[in-house]
Amino acid sequence: MHGSPRPFTVEQTHGILRRPEHRIEACSDPLGWTSLYASAQHEQAYEGGFGSVEDHLIIVHLDGPVTVSRDLDGERVWRLVQPGGLFILPAGRKFSVRLGGPLASLHAYVRGSVVREAAIELTAGDPDRLEILPRLGEHDDCIESVVRIAGEMVREGRGGDWIADSLAHVLAAQLVRRHSTVACRPEPPVRGLTSSQLARVVAYMHEHLEESVGLSDMARAAALSPVHFARQFKLSTGTTPHRHLLSLRVNRAKRLLAGELSIAEIACRCGFSHQEHLTRVFGRIAGATPSAYRRQILA
Repeated sequence: MHGSPRPFTVEQTHGILRRPEHRIEACSDPLGWTSLYASAQHEQAYEGGFGSVEDHLIIVHLDGPVTVSRDLDGERVWRLVQPGGLFILPAGRKFSVRLGGPLASLHAYVRGSVVREAAIELTAGDPDRLEILPRLGEHDDCIESVVRIAGEMVREGRGGDWIADSLAHVLAAQLVRRHSTVACRPEPPVRGLTSSQLARVVAYMHEHLEESVGLSDMARAAALSPVHFARQFKLSTGTTPHRHLLSLRVNRAKRLLAGELSIAEIACRCGFSHQEHLTRVFGRIAGATPSAYRRQILA
């Protein structure tokens, strides 16, 4: 692992979510995500100005239509935004906004560093010259679907940092490809990992089962960028890196369940955030709870 990245919390956002008019339904604060911040809320009509932050904001409108007016560097834009419409605000920009009525929305913040990684991989120019373009009311099916997945995760209170990191990289790549000032290189063909790349990645998974493993860590083991790694891995194995990692963790848990460790301790040693997390994943993969599996093998 390359250091311990800081959790992405609401304090690092613009402050829209902390306004008293809004009712937060769920957010990613309790999940400890580091590359992505997500929240689901019911907003009320308001008007306000906000300072800049280091990360990129994406808002997906879940209902409507509703009028939105945004002032960015003195340029005011007004739109009647339909359901599924986007509000994209690049990092480092101050802005003011007026929401004309109540709105159910999803907010997603993507780390600026993740977008820069995508720019290095996808463009031929200087990544520091790339600018993400502000959007208001446009539709992007890829971004909308990924943000909706993040919204479901925070509503259900599930999803480790690995999954959130993967979603952040998908969003970053789409921002660079479809909502930036530079042209991207043609995408390389997806041929899958070489046998040595796959061996390094799987070895890395085994060595770090107890830790929080991110998509970037896996990609480094394969000497690939996060943008392309997941697709190459799935082509080689038939499954996603995340699902493969979970299978390895469940297999370790099965071995440990033959001993005397408590299920809570086994969860910790297998990289699960808590016992309930282990129970949920173990049941989905093994078809039984850890307790029932232990009774079966010890009978």
